Amino acid sequence: MFRIISFGKTDCGLRRSNNEDAFFVKPEFGFCLVADGMGGAAAGELASQIFSETALEVFSTADPSHSDPAKLVQQSFILANGRILKHADEIPEHKGMGCTAELMAFSGDKFILGHMGDSRTYRFKNGQLKQLSQDHSLVQEQLDKGLITTEEARKHAMKNVILRAVGVDETPALDLVRGNLSAGDLFLLCSDGLSDMVEDADILAVLASTALLTHKAEKLVELAKAAGGHDNITVVLIEIYEA
Repeated sequence: MFRIISFGKTDCGLRRSNNEDAFFVKPEFGFCLVADGMGGAAAGELASQIFSETALEVFSTADPSHSDPAKLVQQSFILANGRILKHADEIPEHKGMGCTAELMAFSGDKFILGHMGDSRTYRFKNGQLKQLSQDHSLVQEQLDKGLITTEEARKHAMKNVILRAVGVDETPALDLVRGNLSAGDLFLLCSDGLSDMVEDADILAVLASTALLTHKAEKLVELAKAAGGHDNITVVLIEIYEA
């Protein structure tokens, strides 16, 4: 068995007056999440809130001894997707609202990650940083096809065109990533307000430092703001210890 320590931080950034991101760190219910709203001001903020509260509802009412965390993750996305679509139908001015989301659940020595959009999840392990999620974006699709380089992707004019999000399609495709936990693992869930502004090498340097988890989260937000802070910035850090 493992002990999980987690910490989250969100910031408006330097160019936005409101924060459309949301996060939960709920190790007592076996999950953590980051959601990044889209669809303009109140609608984007509401979409990420609906996703977060739906996940909390699903996980907090489940019986941990008889629940499959993968099914809880899927249920959270499906329920939130339907609720956001229903809200947009009822309030036409919120049409097009939705959110990207990272939802990581834990059970024993396993983790499962649900991913949709261009928010990201990384794993820092044995001095190496690995991106566990794959961006659902037009730029990532072009990158996968070899049409552009990694450097071109970072500066692409259409880097914010998302191909998948919660609350946009009736039957969205959800990525599920499964893995084993080990003592010393450090996971980072973040909105694109961090990953668009801060290079992986700089993220790695922060995660590899000996700073406290809270200080690492604060440092990542500081780096994103120092690079321009063009978007809301949200980070959730999850560290795994031997029980």
